[in-house]
Amino acid sequence: MAVSLLPRFQTDAITDLTAQFLSEQGIRLLMLDYDNTIVPYTRDEPTPAVMHWLEQMKNSGIQVCIVSNSHRQRVPDFCRRQGLDYITYARKPFPKGIRQCLKRYGIAPSQAALVGDQIYTDTLGANCTGVTSILVKAIDNHNFWLKARHVLEKPFIFAARNRRIYQ
Repeated sequence: MAVSLLPRFQTDAITDLTAQFLSEQGIRLLMLDYDNTIVPYTRDEPTPAVMHWLEQMKNSGIQVCIVSNSHRQRVPDFCRRQGLDYITYARKPFPKGIRQCLKRYGIAPSQAALVGDQIYTDTLGANCTGVTSILVKAIDNHNFWLKARHVLEKPFIFAARNRRIYQ
């Protein structure tokens, strides 16, 4: 697969994504990053709007799986409470966790999307495995390192500005 740091699509938040839009793209499996995509690093529960969106996605016929690099127990705990499947220790941008998810669901890369807030892990990992990459704005860049990473991502975000999903 091609190595690219440009997301296929980008939007402000996961709640901007609709089942109709994903279906139109041929997406049957939606992989979601956890930290700063669903919840900020500093919280364990998403907003009511994100909870509602997750329920809509689960009821849409599109399979949903959290694919996280996290080693912390907060991801499995959240997924069990919400009835979501998950893969931790995914090692994005390396293909291990993404391929594990595709295999688990028996879905071809062309029928899957990965939504995340980081270009150097989520977008790159999706693009290298042939999965549709969808970049969302980080919920909260609360420390120096997250802010610095975002500055380094800005040229790629700008280059992909015509790939924005509008509601």
